[in-house]
Amino acid sequence: MAEQTIPGETIIEDDVVASVAGLAAREVEGVASLGRSSVRRMMTERLGRAGDKAKMGVGVEVGKKEAIVDLALGIVYGYNIPKVVAEVRTMVGSRLTEITGLVAKEINVHVVNIEFAETKEVPHIRVE
Repeated sequence: MAEQTIPGETIIEDDVVASVAGLAAREVEGVASLGRSSVRRMMTERLGRAGDKAKMGVGVEVGKKEAIVDLALGIVYGYNIPKVVAEVRTMVGSRLTEITGLVAKEINVHVVNIEFAETKEVPHIRVE
């Protein structure tokens, strides 16, 4: 049986694209957090103003075929920031296309803090 195409419009809301981008960024090793610094994030959560964690720290502009993504990231101390950012751009662009069919026109990354891992072993740094 041949696949039938039924006309209509599909609109993917900004919040959906922001959630996909946020979750994709968190998949990258070396990304500690999305959004504000850990102190600001904790205060926001305690005041009951925490939004959806998947899209916190993510801004998007969505068109019919393309999207522009702005991410605010915390990076784990010891990871190479340019390398992590490049991997984030690749992952976010790939996931946006896979899940929404949108092409990432721009993925702007703002590194807003460095977080220190207490229990994780940090790569390239020896503790003796």
